Amino acid sequence: MGVLMLVRHGQASFGSEDYDVLSSRGVRQSRKVAEALSAYGVSPTNLIHGGMRRQRETAEQMLNGAAAWEVPLEEDERWRELDHLAVMEAYPTLSDVDRELLRSGRMELRPFHELYTKATARWASGAYDSDYPESFAEFIGRVRDGIGRAARMAGERRTAVVVTSGGPIAAACAMLTEVGEEPRLLAAAWARFNAVMVNVSVTRIVVGSTGARLLTFNEHSWLDRELVTYR
Repeated sequence: MGVLMLVRHGQASFGSEDYDVLSSRGVRQSRKVAEALSAYGVSPTNLIHGGMRRQRETAEQMLNGAAAWEVPLEEDERWRELDHLAVMEAYPTLSDVDRELLRSGRMELRPFHELYTKATARWASGAYDSDYPESFAEFIGRVRDGIGRAARMAGERRTAVVVTSGGPIAAACAMLTEVGEEPRLLAAAWARFNAVMVNVSVTRIVVGSTGARLLTFNEHSWLDRELVTYR
């Protein structure tokens, strides 16, 4: 049996000119999760990250935090986060003022999350697919492909660690806990998982002869309280 560990990236730089960069807290989180996993005896045979800067930087800092890990980094675009700006800008009642705040990164956190929740619900409904560069169904499909590739790497007695984002991890959990592929059920499960994901939390999937099974979700007990963040 193999193990697939999905790690959410460290805290990004919300409200700054470039969101897709780890904050100083995100750097500390990334090193901390690797230290904790290494202390538990985890030694990955593969360390994969998505194509976004915050995902790559998290993986790099994890290698700094676990000096004993000697494994090359591998990039897999299938683990990119959803294009949340495209999803949010497609929301039909978004004002020009809010659109500019969103594009400039100056939108306050609370209205940002309120808009994100409404906009992703519309996107995940499947009723407006032509409004988006990537539909929810296409997003689910690429994450499924990413799981398949990573699961093949996590063969017998192997551990593949994937550094990704909340959206893909929530998609993986939705697929592994919902019976069937009905988009409505997958969308509802995805939203619930995505809403509570902690930065650098670990979600474990075991891979055996019967396929992939969700073992744990959103582990983060090793984080000090001041390192627990959600963005």
